[in-house]
Order: sequence, then C-alpha cells, then structure tokens
Amino acid sequence: MSSCKTLSPKERDRQSEAKAKEHPYCTSKRDGEVHLRQEDTFTSQAPITVHDMVMNTAIKYANYIALGSKHRNGWHLLTYIEYYEECRRAAKAFLKLGLERFHGVGIMGLNSEEWVIASIGAIMAGGFSVGILATNSPKACQVIAESSEIDIFVVDNDRQLQKIIQIQGSLKHLKAIVQYKEEIRTRMQNLYSWRGFLDLAGSVSEDTLDRVIDSQKPNQCCTLVYSLSATSPPKAMMLSHDNITWTTLATAQRLSYKCPPEAQEILVNYLPLSYMGAQLLDMWVSISVAGALYFAQPDALRTHPPLCFGLAKRLTFNQARKFLGLHHCRQYFSLGLGLSRATLDYFLSLNMPILALYGLSESTGIHTVSRQHDFRLLSCGKSLPRTHIKTQNEDDEGIGDIYIWGRNVFMGYLNDEENTQEKIDAHGWLCTGDLGFLDTDKFLYVVGNTRAPCLHADIITLSSGERINPNPIEERVKRYIPLVRYVVVVGQDAPYLCALLTLKCQINTETGEPRNALTSEAVALCRQLRSQSTRLSDIIYDGDPVVLEFIGQGIDAANAEVTSHSAKIMKWTILRTDFSVAGGELGATTKLKRAMVARIYQAEIENLYEEDDYDD
Repeated sequence: MSSCKTLSPKERDRQSEAKAKEHPYCTSKRDGEVHLRQEDTFTSQAPITVHDMVMNTAIKYANYIALGSKHRNGWHLLTYIEYYEECRRAAKAFLKLGLERFHGVGIMGLNSEEWVIASIGAIMAGGFSVGILATNSPKACQVIAESSEIDIFVVDNDRQLQKIIQIQGSLKHLKAIVQYKEEIRTRMQNLYSWRGFLDLAGSVSEDTLDRVIDSQKPNQCCTLVYSLSATSPPKAMMLSHDNITWTTLATAQRLSYKCPPEAQEILVNYLPLSYMGAQLLDMWVSISVAGALYFAQPDALRTHPPLCFGLAKRLTFNQARKFLGLHHCRQYFSLGLGLSRATLDYFLSLNMPILALYGLSESTGIHTVSRQHDFRLLSCGKSLPRTHIKTQNEDDEGIGDIYIWGRNVFMGYLNDEENTQEKIDAHGWLCTGDLGFLDTDKFLYVVGNTRAPCLHADIITLSSGERINPNPIEERVKRYIPLVRYVVVVGQDAPYLCALLTLKCQINTETGEPRNALTSEAVALCRQLRSQSTRLSDIIYDGDPVVLEFIGQGIDAANAEVTSHSAKIMKWTILRTDFSVAGGELGATTKLKRAMVARIYQAEIENLYEEDDYDD
C-alpha cells in the first residue's frame, strides 16, 4: 500500500503559507509582497515607489534637461517636467488599451526616449516593465510573453513587429502593439504608432491613473528581467519598486554623483536597457540625480577605433584622453567580468583607472562599487551601504561561493517557487553563483563561477576528478598570442584540456557579424611574423605555417607557466569565424556564453578528442 497522501487544496495552501513565512524576503507570485531587508527602520532610507522617485525629481528639477535624442533635423530634448508628463500619458494610454494589474508590457527595440517612457509608463499603470533584447527570436519572445502575461508589446520597427506577428496567435493576453520608430508598413487592428498611442491618453482621467498609482507598494513587483539560456528554461527575475529606488539612490551616493544646481551629470546610454546593469546606471540613476541622459546612435557599438598603445603612450594624459574620445569623462566604470589585466594596466598608464562594479540582475544590477580614491586593481570594490557579502565553502586559497544580502536583492523568480527558495535562503541571503574572496579591507575579488548546483559552472571537472578554472588559462593564452580574440578552454569529463581559438576579424557594421578579413592589428602582427595573410581563410584553409607555428609557440609558452600538468592545453583548433552577438556566442554585453559555444561548436570539440593520440 502506498504511504503517499493526497493533499487537499486547503492543506496545500497552508503548506505554501508556511513556506512563505520561512522565506519572508522572497515570493514567486506576480502580486506577492516581500519583507524589505531593513536593518534599522529608523535610520534606513524610507521605501518609495518608482512613481515617487520620478515625480520628486520632476517637481524639484522641473526645467532641467532630462532626455536628449538626435534626430535628422537636430536634437529633441525633454525637460524633467515634460518627461514626467509623457510617462503619465503613456500610463493612461496603457490603461486605455487594457493593461491589467501585474501584467506585462514588453519593450523590444533600440534604446530611445520612447523605450524609457514606455517602461516608466507601464510601471505607473500598475503593470510590469519587461525589457526584451532586440536580438531575441520569435520563439524567445513567445516564451517571455506567455510567462509574464504581456498585454501590450512596444517595438521600434517593422523587423521587431514581424516577430510579434508570427507569434500573436499563441499570445492569449496580447491586446495591442505599439511601434515607435519608422513609418508603419503593416496595417492591422490594434497596431498603433507612438503618437497614436499617446493620443489614447485623452480618454482616461488623471484621477483614474492616480488611483492606480496610489495602490502600488514599494515591496511589490514592477519590473521583470529575463535570463535566457540554451540549456535551461528562461527565468523571470522579479524586481520590486524598492529594489529599483533603493539601489538607484545607494549607487548614486556611492559614486558621488552631483545634482543641480551644483552640477548636472551627463550620461550617454548605448548598452541595451533590457540589461539591468545598464538600465540602473543610465536610466534610473540619471533620474535620481536629475542628470541629462542622451541616447547614442544605433551604430555606436559598430565603430572599432584602434587603441594605439605606442602612440598614446607618447602623448600626455589629457591628449591621450582626447585621442580616445574620453576627455569629458570624470569616471570610468566596468560592470561585470571580462577586462583583462593588460587592458586595466593600459588605461591606468594614461591616468584613467577603470573602476569595476559587480552585480547580477538578481541584485538589481549592482552590489559592489569601486571609487577613484577607494579601489584596488582587479577588485570589484566594496558593497553598497547597508548591504553585505560573505563567502562560504572556501578552498585552501580562501576562494568560496559568494553570497550577498541587501535591499537590492530581488523578490524571486516568477512562477518558480522551487528555484526561488534555492536561490534565497530563509535569512534573505542570495547565492550569486560566483566564486571569489574578500580581502582584509572588504574589497571583493570575483575569480569565476561557483561550484554550487544552482547555476552552470565555468569550472571544468576532468575525468580524473580534478577541477580546473579556465579563466586564468584563457587570459594567459591571449597574452602570449595577441592575434587571438577569444579562447575557450574545454574538457568537461575529458582526460585533458583543449582550446577553441578565434582570431581577430573585422566586424560588418551593418549586421554586427564578423568578416573574413583580419583586423588591421592582426594584419600588422602577421607582417611582423613575415606572413602575407590578411584573411582568416588564408590561415585556416591555406594553412599559413608561420602563423600556425606562432600560435603553437604561444600555447607552449602559456603551458609552461602552469603548476599543474592537468591545467595544460593539449590540443587546440582555430574556428572558422570570430564570435559575435549575432552569432549567439556572446551576450548583449559581449560576455562569452560558454554553454552556447559548447553547443554551437560541439562537432569541433568532439574532433579534438576523436583521434586521441595524447600520451599521459
């Protein structure tokens, strides 16, 4: 006889309530409320909603420039009071289109004033702002739309519109689409231009909107951030009003941003606003300090000026900054991992220290901050005020799993109670999924991904059981072989390590895809080696012996530095293309997606181990 007991609906509800009481800091319900991580309610910053923050700035700095966009006929500027009124108009228009409480507004397109107005308007109207990468496939858009219950899509052009048209038959909540760039080419019911959309606001009263705004609480969700993986279902991270407003103000204070009338900060946005780090630093921080936010042109990331070290080194610091186009910048920041020691040293030699920030979408984009007079090279800085960091399961070198705590920690994963409770413990600590250590002065150093089962790990476990961190190996190879752009060390469950290499190729400025032609830097290096190669195919298909020998010598030099025989690269191959966002190997911020690389180049990896002529 089975000993299992079928629970009644009431019993299941009681169990869910008991679990919620055990985890008061998190929820997976779209209309859920959480306990804020306030150590002292008398000295902590009072919780406010997104609307409160935007309105306070609009009242105090009404006539200061808030947004700037370059159009064909010049600049289009909005003051803070105009910005606020446009957000209210968008909110009323969303209500007119039928946006329901705790349902989503999906925003997909290039950054613009319409993007941020739609985002804030969706929140004011009681919905969720759901930023979606413009590179997402229709299928990815469908998955996001279904889980966040998107009522309205806001897209920038016909290309993005066509993605929604392909899937609209499967979207039971979809009520309207708004296109904010280009002339509308497709005529269909419930499709609105940006101007036509805003005109809908006239039939919704101010009182109606105010009632919706007044019903919102700081500890309720207002934004969803999606993590899409090639190996697991997408996760929707729920961020509360307090997550955004508290983290914004704490970050602005830690970075010593100025406010009018003392000075007005000027920010230029180019990273996708669907990426939470960029959204927080550009969109929200600019509002909190009444800064002027300008949007870069769509081709801002398609220019690749050479960083001529020899020339810049001969210039004075100020001339070097001007040469690089950075002479107006006061501070230089890098968010996340990826900058090599050589890059940091280069900019430091120009008296331009790059200050590292660290955070996850689950921590509202930011948790640690470096400052000009309070930073350490290779460190991500110190935690925000009234937040905490700890490491657990440290190894012999003191490196352990990083856990964080603070009002920036997210509410939970939408509709995913199991993963939410695995990610956040009963005391509100978040498992970041990263490995690192704290020095004696509480500076954080992140060295890789964690061994914890909650996330895909960078750590490679060989068939012998030995664990290898590929990151320092890859950086070492790039240092010895400047012709190489990306190095991906592989070897999970294999007897030894191998490496996938890409060479530095030019980028197609229209598509963002890599070309066959090598960069000028790579060609110059080939000339130094007495090689005539100018294209990737010259090296791969024609088997340029000079370049191949140089790469082999670089691998040998990198191997000579390791202390463990298992950390040596035994075989390597040059891939037929460089990595790119368009190709799927890189994320929106050009961060390497290891799982996707392993999937795309599975055949190449298998070939490295197929003819196993390696003698242990």
